[in-house]
Amino acid sequence: VTQQGLSLDMAQPENMTVIEVDGPKHYLQCKGTQRVKIGRTNFKSRILRQLGWTVIHVPYFEWDPLINAADQDSYLESKILR
Repeated sequence: VTQQGLSLDMAQPENMTVIEVDGPKHYLQCKGTQRVKIGRTNFKSRILRQLGWTVIHVPYFEWDPLINAADQDSYLESKILR
């Protein structure tokens, strides 16, 4: 939890980096497979960025298909190193 009371999924305060794991409740289902983040998720990300945090989102629909630890590690490395 930040000093401002925001709950974080995973954080590294030393370098102001947060990983937010976005499950299905973070999205609206639109036409077909298109997903749009809900307002509260976007608002929280915007506040964190304004406070100086780097926000990394891990959407469930990208994470769930990863079937082994090596794939998950590669995925997280690619998100963090962007």
